[in-house]
Amino acid sequence: MAKPLIIGTRDSQLALWQAKTIQQQLAKKGYPAELKKVKSTGDLDLDQPLYEMGITGIFTKTLDVALINDEIDIAVHSMKDVPTQLPKTIVEGAIIERATPYDVLIPKDDLDTEKSVTIATGSLRRKAQWLHQYPHHRTKNIRGNVQTRMRKLNETKHWKGAIFAKAGLERMQMLPDGAVVLNWMLSAPAQGAILAVTREHNDQARKALNEIHKTNVAACVHQERAFLRRLEGGCTAPIGALAELKNDEMHFHGNLTSLDGKQYFEVKRSVPVDQVDELGKSCADKILMQGGDQLMKELRQIL
Repeated sequence: MAKPLIIGTRDSQLALWQAKTIQQQLAKKGYPAELKKVKSTGDLDLDQPLYEMGITGIFTKTLDVALINDEIDIAVHSMKDVPTQLPKTIVEGAIIERATPYDVLIPKDDLDTEKSVTIATGSLRRKAQWLHQYPHHRTKNIRGNVQTRMRKLNETKHWKGAIFAKAGLERMQMLPDGAVVLNWMLSAPAQGAILAVTREHNDQARKALNEIHKTNVAACVHQERAFLRRLEGGCTAPIGALAELKNDEMHFHGNLTSLDGKQYFEVKRSVPVDQVDELGKSCADKILMQGGDQLMKELRQIL
């Protein structure tokens, strides 16, 4: 009998939930697996904003090293945190069923968006799109896991709300009744998707992961990440993208927003499912031609 696969994961509750989900799905296919907790750089520094840390793949780098050193067989990530270029010898193993990609606002008291208020978020994408929608508002940085951010929101009196990924709150069973789904806010590429990666030559892990892989989900998130890659934006850039399959077509919506919300570039396009290969890239090209190329140059000097 083959040895159990070793699944590496960050030790936050949300990361463990994701790893356990992969573990359970593999078990149903007859592949036993054990979890191994690995601390990431992104988890250790809860004060410094993500975009100031200067590390590519801040939440994935430690697990990548563990994979390359054969300390684990599989690493599990929130796919939106994964750089569009995987390290050498590491390959995509499985993308499982996607949760809702949308963000939610958790408001405090009777939030009146017509007034000048402060909204907390650690994401430049959320900040930029919020300020585009509400230019008279202010935003403040908030870091930490879901539980820490929720506590900070409750403790900081002058904050009138904070923005979270709906999927994370639902997975932690922490979505409050008063949460407002931000349908107008375009999510991060691959938000709500879980990715399991492995070593290129780990045949056992690749075979096992292939059995839980969802090709339709992969088709969508691959185009979202192609959009991000073409814009040359990292995981922290103010770039949103969502691809959806409907009635034999892929519908793509992408945007790029300046940090102050004043510049906003948007693209929407639908193509038949047999013509999706270059969809994300071509949509990014349209953004660049609209003037997004200059904005990306400015952002690269900041981020």
